[in-house]
Amino acid sequence: MKKAILFLCLTLFLSGLCFAVECSAEKMQLREEIIRLHIVANSDSDADQALKLRVRDGVNNYLGQILAGVDNADQAQKIISENISHIQAVAKEQLAKEGSAYSINVRLGEECFDIRHYDTFSLPSGVYTSLRIEIGKAEGKNWWCVAFPSLCMPATSEKFTEVAADAGFSDQLTESIAKSDKIEIRFFFLDFLGNLENFLYNR
Repeated sequence: MKKAILFLCLTLFLSGLCFAVECSAEKMQLREEIIRLHIVANSDSDADQALKLRVRDGVNNYLGQILAGVDNADQAQKIISENISHIQAVAKEQLAKEGSAYSINVRLGEECFDIRHYDTFSLPSGVYTSLRIEIGKAEGKNWWCVAFPSLCMPATSEKFTEVAADAGFSDQLTESIAKSDKIEIRFFFLDFLGNLENFLYNR
């Protein structure tokens, strides 16, 4: 009886260890293959929030042009880095169309993110490469999404799955972050790892 209990405990431990290793690998894949887009409004006023969305639309359109055909995050990051000044110009153009002279600050680097839920998917907390655009004083509400791959663009779960597959995500990882009504234990563990990552990054 004791041997059976010991065997059961060992089996559970090894299963849990394998699960943790798999999730750690998936979390690393998310960090390495996703570039977040983070736009911060000047303030929370209705006018400034509307400006933020105009900047979002213009930048998303420009990113779609320069990243068309790109199939890996390293290449996408290189292209974005080389076009920071152009991205800034696009953002300023959007503001100018609305008669705004706010300054625009654009940078590409690592940033901590909390868990975020979108229409067709969710992303766990963690440290991601981020294209951050600050408008004016950058004291308003943020707008988050994904600059690469274009996960925020698909309006349906089916199209999201296609984009995720094209980006090299495994079926298991895609299923973990795809929005669904069922409780996804794997996603919650990914988020736990992300929170730990954020904590260690800010130490």
